[in-house]
Amino acid sequence: MPIKVPNDLPAAKILARENVIVITEQRATRQDIRPIRIAALNLMPNKSDTELQLLRLLGGTPLQVEVDFLHVASHISKNTPLSHLEMFYKTFECVRGQCYDGMIITGAPVEMLPFEEVDYWPELSSIMEWSKYNVYSTFHICWGAQAGLYYHYGMEKYLLDQKLSGVFAHCSIMPTHPLLWGFDDVYYAPHSRYTTIRAEDLRTRSQLRLISHSKDAGAYIIVSVDGRKIFVTGHSEYDRLTLANEYARDAGMNIAPRIPLNYFPNDDSKERPVMRWSAHANLLFRNWINFMIYPNTPYDLASLCKMVMRPRMTVM
Repeated sequence: MPIKVPNDLPAAKILARENVIVITEQRATRQDIRPIRIAALNLMPNKSDTELQLLRLLGGTPLQVEVDFLHVASHISKNTPLSHLEMFYKTFECVRGQCYDGMIITGAPVEMLPFEEVDYWPELSSIMEWSKYNVYSTFHICWGAQAGLYYHYGMEKYLLDQKLSGVFAHCSIMPTHPLLWGFDDVYYAPHSRYTTIRAEDLRTRSQLRLISHSKDAGAYIIVSVDGRKIFVTGHSEYDRLTLANEYARDAGMNIAPRIPLNYFPNDDSKERPVMRWSAHANLLFRNWINFMIYPNTPYDLASLCKMVMRPRMTVM
């Protein structure tokens, strides 16, 4: 699958070494096909790491995918150089008049705050409202999922007794759902959060379906009945060492974190973590593009704004 990237994006060289097929903007202009357009709102502090993680997974389909990375204008990033943002990112105001096949809203390390106290909540609310009419399907991750469930459906998040960190087993509640095509009976995903949503709250929302769950981590994948909003409470996009780096960061801040569960061999943080979620992560993103987006969006993307008012697919 060729994924279209800016000519000089640093992640492109790493992806090429990993046999993820990438094409530059210059080469893409010579291909007579319409790429799937994805807007990725990156709220994570280290944006370069998240770019690489997302592009790896978006590279798992035979379709050409074009990604616009977005950042919020109402928050100053402390961990990503301004020069990087200026070269490779856009703000919401730059894309407000455009339409996208799909959108990703990442997690963010702000879950301890009430939503309205996050400094960029007004801007994020505007983006989520805009996505209802300018994006066919939006994929929300971790805190982004909690924020989306709160904004669109009024669902609260709840503080956990301690941070949920580790790799947990999951199973399908609706195994025939297109998003879960090819999944094993048991599959794994990392979680890293201080808050959670409750399954009993989901049962009161007829517009939502819980399709994947973990005995230890709780609700995992929630989908709107029309297939246009997807909420994933974990971090399937994480690479092998992301949880290890977070654990070392927390330890260095004297937070005294609990070692991530089911992650380091023998719970020894000096050991190389076992990565057991890569196949599931690739399937999840591939199914999103191949089954939830591609069959349902028009070739003329400009007509999407009218079409999303009467979406053609309903997934029960």
